[in-house]
Amino acid sequence: MSPSRPNILFIMSDDHAAKSISCYGAGINHTPNLDRIAKEGMLFNHCYVTNSICTPSRATILTGTHNHVNCVHTLVSKIDKTLPNVAKQLKAHGDYQTAMIGKWHLGEGKPHEPTGFDYWEIVPGQGQYFDPEFITPKGSHREKGYATDLITDKTIDFIANRDKDRPFFIQCHHKAPTGHGSATQSTNRAKAASAAKMKVSMDMTYFDLGLAQPDGGSDEVGELMAEKYSFITDRKIPMPKDVTKMRPLIDKDTGEKFTFKTQEELANFKYQRYMQRYLRTIQSIDDNVGRLLDYLEEQGLAENTMVLYTSDQGFFLGEHGWFDKRFIYEESFQMPLMIRAPGIIKPGTINNDIVSNVDFAPTWLDYAGLKIPTYMQGDSFFSSLKGTPNPNPDQVAYHRYWMHADDIHNAYAHYGIRSKRYKLIFWYNEGYGLPGANPGGEEQEWELFDCEQDPMELFNLWNSTGQDIAGVREKMVRLLEAKMEEIGDTPAHPIRLPAEKLRAMYLPGANIAAKAQAHNM
Repeated sequence: MSPSRPNILFIMSDDHAAKSISCYGAGINHTPNLDRIAKEGMLFNHCYVTNSICTPSRATILTGTHNHVNCVHTLVSKIDKTLPNVAKQLKAHGDYQTAMIGKWHLGEGKPHEPTGFDYWEIVPGQGQYFDPEFITPKGSHREKGYATDLITDKTIDFIANRDKDRPFFIQCHHKAPTGHGSATQSTNRAKAASAAKMKVSMDMTYFDLGLAQPDGGSDEVGELMAEKYSFITDRKIPMPKDVTKMRPLIDKDTGEKFTFKTQEELANFKYQRYMQRYLRTIQSIDDNVGRLLDYLEEQGLAENTMVLYTSDQGFFLGEHGWFDKRFIYEESFQMPLMIRAPGIIKPGTINNDIVSNVDFAPTWLDYAGLKIPTYMQGDSFFSSLKGTPNPNPDQVAYHRYWMHADDIHNAYAHYGIRSKRYKLIFWYNEGYGLPGANPGGEEQEWELFDCEQDPMELFNLWNSTGQDIAGVREKMVRLLEAKMEEIGDTPAHPIRLPAEKLRAMYLPGANIAAKAQAHNM
């Protein structure tokens, strides 16, 4: 007997850039099984994250709310298990069997454990790739093997042992391909871009690249990743002026030694080695997605199961010289998203609507034929899956990064929106006393990019004086303020001022008196 409601299998990886999935067309690797989801379903070109770090993104996906509502603002935040979430809705009102398997990253211990799930087995924190520890309601244990394989095994086991008269909702969350990835910076980008400690050439650690880390004792071994914390012992690989005199780098597994003649050669080594390691983890993800798709086919479940694949955010793969994420810049902001739902989605469909991870939970409930609770802030895009594009010409995706100037990455706090063509960013640079954030007070700045004409977001148009840009600036500020009002987020900029007055307040070198005058104009 097949369940009356459809099944939902949500597969999410960690830090998976859309460019490293071959159906997105970048050409850097081949992912036939991930491509299969897009080929048999729908590929989204404009799926975005509300806060480009793991913990807040996962809270948003689970609850269908923004981080100022679910209170999971930073990587140090933990979820309150009493919050309502999509699994609780599906379980209580749709009689779904629910499971959470793999990377949770929303806190451990009774106050923060997964709730709304019939079965859960999660890795602590970031988890480990080999012989990982798993936590269950009964305690913790360690298993031999590779994390991606084991998480897939457990997902298949849950499906195999389910009550076949009831539908299932499974969150299969992989640790991979998370890791710690040269181009030049734009001269008129915000100061936050150059302040961030996410540069491939300067900020990658021995651990990031699988190299043996020296014990220390001299400048030539590299600075500590975060000197403020004694428990963080990872060191950055040095970049001395004379690389010929630095001690050889050593592969921690094979013992192979690497020496360099120029800084450029060392920088290229860091990037190439990083990418090779990153893409190997994605190969395992692709293989295991294939296992899951094949199992659904073998068991006759494919026709009644929605399969979604995404990442908890995007990731820089050396663009602008960066690795990691955090920023609203496109490589970090864009989430890959492919969905297969036979009978609902026309195979091979490309979707250009703007959607966000806050929209996932409402869409699942809509697909399951259940009511969307009023607390959820996202919008269902189920009609888009059925072939009706979003008719709103002013649709935008909202992003807010709260973890100001953290001690490791030094990424500044900001918020902004992305429309189909333009992106507006306000670097407000305040920590608000949040866990993991620093106090702030750096100079505030605006950025405006034409994502159609400048897809790499190299040319900030905020201070451009053309009449056409003035109109865009005004509209984008109004859309930003309308979105913040809609979701109940508090602006850090003076609202309802004409955009030209805002521009005058934040012109380079504007003093306090000039800002006050602009405010009173």
